[in-house]
Amino acid sequence: MALQFAKDGYSNILAAIILSVTFCVIGFIIDHWIAYVLYCTAALLMAFILFFFRDPDRDIPAGKDLLLSPADGKIVFLKEVDEPEYIKGKALQISIFLSPLDVHVNRLPASGKIEYVKYNPGVYLMAWDHRASSMNERADFGILHPSGIRVFFRQITGFMARRIVYHLKEGDQVQAGKRFGMMKFGSRMDILVPAEVKVEVKKGDRTVAGETILAKINAG
Repeated sequence: MALQFAKDGYSNILAAIILSVTFCVIGFIIDHWIAYVLYCTAALLMAFILFFFRDPDRDIPAGKDLLLSPADGKIVFLKEVDEPEYIKGKALQISIFLSPLDVHVNRLPASGKIEYVKYNPGVYLMAWDHRASSMNERADFGILHPSGIRVFFRQITGFMARRIVYHLKEGDQVQAGKRFGMMKFGSRMDILVPAEVKVEVKKGDRTVAGETILAKINAG
């Protein structure tokens, strides 16, 4: 399998290359023990950036009724809430925390039509803080599944993550498991479905974007 990187990270990778080359050139010019510090810093910087922006292929499960994880990470919340924006009623919220070591490319949790897209500026609480869902900078999305079930999900920035990227607009027809954006440097993803949908994961489980089955949408 060929190593590939997230397209949304190309500018960050280029900036890291320029900075690393600059460190190496300065180290070569000064010809001092500090040069080795610069060389090591350049190597570590490039290693981290390339690792962070990796974008591996995923084996997407077949089945139109599956709700897939949109993010790699760990489930930190699994609870019933009121969702007034898109589902407009009782919903089950699944919150996934992404550490800086997780793949940060996001994938669509369900197939259907994008009916709702909204960007919300906000603050930068720690991503595991329960208030992050409503107070942090975030992007909200709603998918109408062919079954009529509404799936609501949001990208949420954390204390370190200061940028979210998405390529969705209202009216798009989408397929579960496909890439749609990313969150940079540690963040959180919320997925909400009507309360009657049976979830197949629990708090503390690890998830893999595009592979982990969170629920079967038609199960009630």
